[in-house]
Amino acid sequence: MAARTASPFWSLTTVNTSSSCARILPAPDQLTLAFWTGGEHGRLLIQRCGSCQHCQHPPSARCPQCGANQLVPVTMSGLGTVATYTVNHQAWRPGLSVPYSVAIVELDEQPGLRLTTNIVGCDPQAVYIGQRVRVQFEQQEDVWIPLFTPEKGASRP
Repeated sequence: MAARTASPFWSLTTVNTSSSCARILPAPDQLTLAFWTGGEHGRLLIQRCGSCQHCQHPPSARCPQCGANQLVPVTMSGLGTVATYTVNHQAWRPGLSVPYSVAIVELDEQPGLRLTTNIVGCDPQAVYIGQRVRVQFEQQEDVWIPLFTPEKGASRP
């Protein structure tokens, strides 16, 4: 297993590996553990407030809608829509394959419930706003990174 060193940037850790591309991996804590490990069982887990039912991401200790602290991880469908994206042509890390797409995906369960991710399984230039996507997971050490791939049969409007 690769060694992790603490990074001051967004509480992430840096992975030192000899593989072709080392991702920056999160350091899961009590609030984020379900999100980063749910993929082991094929589940995209997002916090939901037990009081008002509002879903939120990223996870936090209190609901931004009602202030309650009764938050539990619940399984999402894993379906969503590309709200915005960019195609990156800069290899920011050694061995990083370019180009690649970075997108904000809005999940079907709630308007405004969004997460930043990569769109994989297609040419990065083929990604578009409004594209229907489905979650898949990439295991890196002890975390499962949610990535999204275009839905089969979906076509550009």
